[in-house]
Amino acid sequence: MEEDLERYETEVELKLHKEFQDVLPLFKYGVELERRFYLANQVDIQPKELNGSVYFEVQLRDAWVWDLYRPGRFLEEVQVMTFRDVYIERLEDSELAI
Repeated sequence: MEEDLERYETEVELKLHKEFQDVLPLFKYGVELERRFYLANQVDIQPKELNGSVYFEVQLRDAWVWDLYRPGRFLEEVQVMTFRDVYIERLEDSELAI
């Protein structure tokens, strides 16, 4: 049973990686958050303050999310609020040829 679960998760992850490779040329940005990785064509990040702590509001449009258990990964709009680090990388043409 455990072997079957591991095999299933490996198959799903390989399928997701293949999908990532296929959709990568469609996007301009890679966005890494604590719990998810996104590809997006538009990114807006706004630092906010709440009771002396800084957090970030991150808004993505025309996005794809790396998530093994999500059946639909293309998202029109995503809004995330986080107190953690946010990494945004502009994808270069050379990276799109992965």
